[in-house]
Amino acid sequence: MSPRAARLARLSRTVSFSACHRLHSKSLSDEENRKLFGKCNNPNGHGHNYKARPLISLLFSLQIDPVSGMVINLTDLKEYMQEAIMEPLDHKNLDKDVPFFAEVVSTTENVAVFIWENLKKLLPTGTLYKVKVYETDQNIVIYKGEETISE
Repeated sequence: MSPRAARLARLSRTVSFSACHRLHSKSLSDEENRKLFGKCNNPNGHGHNYKARPLISLLFSLQIDPVSGMVINLTDLKEYMQEAIMEPLDHKNLDKDVPFFAEVVSTTENVAVFIWENLKKLLPTGTLYKVKVYETDQNIVIYKGEETISE
């Protein structure tokens, strides 16, 4: 009898955090920033209730452990997300409190990159598949790490 094929799964967990920011590029004039970012360039900033959903998977898939029945221990994942997302971002002014955004515009795209980089350091190598960040119900960014664009 042949051994049973490995069962593959991807796992996702969502956290919500609140943060404020101002969309403003140091490379543009004040007028260009107002024109590009509109009301999101308000000098006093504005806030969001973000949701972050990292999807955990190997590059191909992550095997379900036959002993534990898990892809990854959810308690561990919760702790990783606390350290990588909640502690640095929740109830923060992204532009003033998070060093990453000192030179990077705090768009949701860059928030996704920030979360990816932080989680990647904590998770087992190769297990992070993508990060999905909901700025609003209508605005969602998906980031899968460094990808090259072929022409």
